[in-house]
Amino acid sequence: MRRYFESCSRTLALCATMASGLVLLLAVFPALPIGGETLDVRDGYTYAEVLAALEGYGESGRRVYAWASVTLDTLFPVLYASFLAGLVYRCRPAERWWRLAYLPVAAALIDLGENIQIVLMLTRYPDISTGQVAAASLFTSLKGVASLLCLTLAIALAVVARIRRAR
Repeated sequence: MRRYFESCSRTLALCATMASGLVLLLAVFPALPIGGETLDVRDGYTYAEVLAALEGYGESGRRVYAWASVTLDTLFPVLYASFLAGLVYRCRPAERWWRLAYLPVAAALIDLGENIQIVLMLTRYPDISTGQVAAASLFTSLKGVASLLCLTLAIALAVVARIRRAR
């Protein structure tokens, strides 16, 4: 994994993963014809909220959402994990801190778990259980917290690195 982190920390890789992730986040995802707010942008959700959302998407929206979850929303965690892991690895204050770069990878794995849960609900609708919704909501909540912590860590390390370089 260390070679992966070294590769991700190169300037070209950081620029490419950031740009690709932003294109997906700001242009591609909002343009998907799903027919409502996706579940994975929420903080969490209840069984009733999921049923209402899945009904609101319609059959076509659920199909597009499921397709996007297994393709585009699988690529997105890989991109942001690569970007954040590369930034953390590059800006670590001491050599022994290189393992902090694993944290964005862990956040991406939680995101992929969320995607699996959401695809299961989309493809099984209307036959979904409260337990399934609870598991999906938990993954969504954990993803939000883990992603925010990793972004905060990367920004903090980048600021510290910039200050150290300025001195």
